[in-house]
Amino acid sequence: MNPDTIKSLIQQRLPDALVEVLGEDGTHFEALIVSPAFIGLSLIKQHQMVYDALGERMREEIHALSLRTLTPEQAQQLRHPAVH
Repeated sequence: MNPDTIKSLIQQRLPDALVEVLGEDGTHFEALIVSPAFIGLSLIKQHQMVYDALGERMREEIHALSLRTLTPEQAQQLRHPAVH
């Protein structure tokens, strides 16, 4: 498994998502997914959507996947933090 394959699988399920996946060893990966589909969902539900996109690969090919899921608004806030 490689990062591009994981990215493609996630984007098939979440076509409006911005997806970045890192991982050099073929079994341990980090993913950042920004999607409007996450609006109003708990963090658990967001992660379940990503795991569903990867299906059986999560059990068989991907040993570890660190997820960070954000709505577009959350991602925007991180890029432009308010100055107090």
